[in-house]
Amino acid sequence: MHSDDGQAGGSGGEGGRAEGPGCAGANSDGVRLGGGEVRAEDSHPEGGRSEGSDSGDGYGDSSASEDPHSTVLTRSPSLTPLLALGALRSPFKRPAATADFPRTRLVLPGLRVDLARLAAYERVCGFPTGEDALPVTYPHVLGFPLAMSLMSGRDFPLPLLGLVHTSIEITRYRGLAATGEYELTVYVDGLAPHRRGTEAAVVTELRVGEEVVWESVSTYLARHRTKGTDREQDRERHEPLPGVDEWRLAGDIGRRYAAASGDRNPIHLYPLTARVFGFPRAIAHGMWTAARCLAAHGTPQAVLVRAEFRAPVLLPGTVTYAANGERFELCGGERVHVTGGVHPLT
Repeated sequence: MHSDDGQAGGSGGEGGRAEGPGCAGANSDGVRLGGGEVRAEDSHPEGGRSEGSDSGDGYGDSSASEDPHSTVLTRSPSLTPLLALGALRSPFKRPAATADFPRTRLVLPGLRVDLARLAAYERVCGFPTGEDALPVTYPHVLGFPLAMSLMSGRDFPLPLLGLVHTSIEITRYRGLAATGEYELTVYVDGLAPHRRGTEAAVVTELRVGEEVVWESVSTYLARHRTKGTDREQDRERHEPLPGVDEWRLAGDIGRRYAAASGDRNPIHLYPLTARVFGFPRAIAHGMWTAARCLAAHGTPQAVLVRAEFRAPVLLPGTVTYAANGERFELCGGERVHVTGGVHPLT
């Protein structure tokens, strides 16, 4: 999909106040998926499994779970071989909303967070550092290798190359301790027709014991010819939101986020590698844009967050963060890159 640990407001390039208007206009371009890597890490000193990975697929015995569709992992999968395999299989995929999809649930128990890696993530995204709390978007980083394991598989009908992350909906039921131990579950929830192709929904769940404390639904679009059928509703149209901040983004944002998240997709790293995939220069990770907006907006402990990725952010570049009440947007001139909302749970 889509190492410098400098502060987000320093070499990361954010700064300045926006005096102009908010955002207007939009399109439906998202952010493509590609290669990535998760570094191997030592086991957490307090026990449990680190969020990093090592060699091997890490698959345990599915019989260890009461659910016949669950496969229990012994470690987080390594992204590099998964993405390479997914790329090799992509030309042979025939996407369709009626295609079968894997029902497997990948489960990683005893997960503990690498605190150094978390701190790097917080800095590049603009979240406060040094607190015993996970940012609202961080469990997505933990679950990403498991999601890629499913989407690179032979039985996943959509090609991994060119897959576009179009949206994410996150529900956090309570605050999450950075030093806690969790169980992670990821599965494909289904396929649906889209006006531009077929969309897959991927669910990530984080548990403490039997309690789901965080969950998300991400949608990924495979573009292909359609017969014009589309269940997608027309996007709501709103007046432009008032500008709050102008962020000047450095060209290394993609590399810094990749070092913290493990997502080393070449489209985010350098202009030369991005041009191979049709971009004039490197683009920011979609999940970085969402995380950066949420860090600026703030989120309550129990919250529902939605973000829709509409257009890639070219690096380096200047964008406007706009917000009003529960809504936020990230814009570049008349182009809307991200729209979203933060809704407290009652």
